[in-house]
Amino acid sequence: MTYIHEQDSWPNLHWSDERLVEPLAAVRHRQGRLIGHMEALGFPLREEAVLRTLTEDVLKSSEIEGEVLDREQVRSSIARRLGMDVVGLVESDRNVEGVVEMMLDATQNFAQPLTADRLFGWHAALFPAGRSGMSRITVGAWRASEGDPMQVVSGPVGREHVHYEAPKAARLKAEMERFLHWFETAKADPVLKAGVAHLWFVTIHPFDDGNGRIARAIADLALARAEGTSQRFYSMSAQIRAERKAYYDQLESAQKGDLNITLWLLWFIACLDRAFDGAETILASVLRKARFWEVLTGQSLNDRQRKVINRLLDGFEGKLTNAKWAALTKTSPDTALRDINDLVSRGILVKEAGGGRSTSYSLCEPHCFG
Repeated sequence: MTYIHEQDSWPNLHWSDERLVEPLAAVRHRQGRLIGHMEALGFPLREEAVLRTLTEDVLKSSEIEGEVLDREQVRSSIARRLGMDVVGLVESDRNVEGVVEMMLDATQNFAQPLTADRLFGWHAALFPAGRSGMSRITVGAWRASEGDPMQVVSGPVGREHVHYEAPKAARLKAEMERFLHWFETAKADPVLKAGVAHLWFVTIHPFDDGNGRIARAIADLALARAEGTSQRFYSMSAQIRAERKAYYDQLESAQKGDLNITLWLLWFIACLDRAFDGAETILASVLRKARFWEVLTGQSLNDRQRKVINRLLDGFEGKLTNAKWAALTKTSPDTALRDINDLVSRGILVKEAGGGRSTSYSLCEPHCFG
């Protein structure tokens, strides 16, 4: 098997402008309209949309690699770092803080040059304990020759399937210097640059672990440059997570193909277009939340009730029960039931089908109690 980095003309990646011009123009138009629409919102709504988007970006980029982070910790870490006045913040673990730190540096400081030292900082933030799972890894530096061959493998021991084998460690310094020079100097459309950079970086695979998350952060940085704003209103990582199998299939196909990466870029552009659908979903949710609290203006609610209502409006996973209310608010079941019954009596919550311990509750639409 020959990989693209083994070909004589590597890394002269190329593509068909003729095949890309129409989908690229369409996605750039939609990108501009989305940014314009979001920036026309009032500051509180825009801030809420950014917080939701960045939370999804961090969560889903980690999920692609099989790591599940705590949503509330991620949201709290982002809010604190951006100075947002958000109710109900919680403490965050070191690994959560590291992922958030990397993503925010990529998107908030998008105008700063991408350098080896900056990438080392991102990598160190991802692995603060110097380990990936139980294994000690090289952190904040290119992987060492002891790890050769660096392979992407799936399947049980003895029947492994090698999806990809990266360049040897001895090549990494020169490979990364060439990549970083291209990233800062190439005169390519920024959306195309995001797609090319993503593939190029994961093909070099310069770190012991975290290459996928860093590649997606680099793509986010390029997209932020394309828009000229640090405010993120859509999550490419969330869309890639939804299409994870296709994502890995496309990467593997491109890395085992020739240096013409048109098919990869067509998929990347189409995936970005579908990510904009997610942004519209977030916008609708943010507007619903704003409308909900507008209708509740003048209602006397305690802090526990406000906290849980916000959780429900932000997309509560599963069903809200008395036990979950007590756990969320760190209070007794009796207090939780009083809070719930008060909201039910006012028509803010409605009791769903079932009874006893299985009784669950959901929010009414504002017109039901407004």
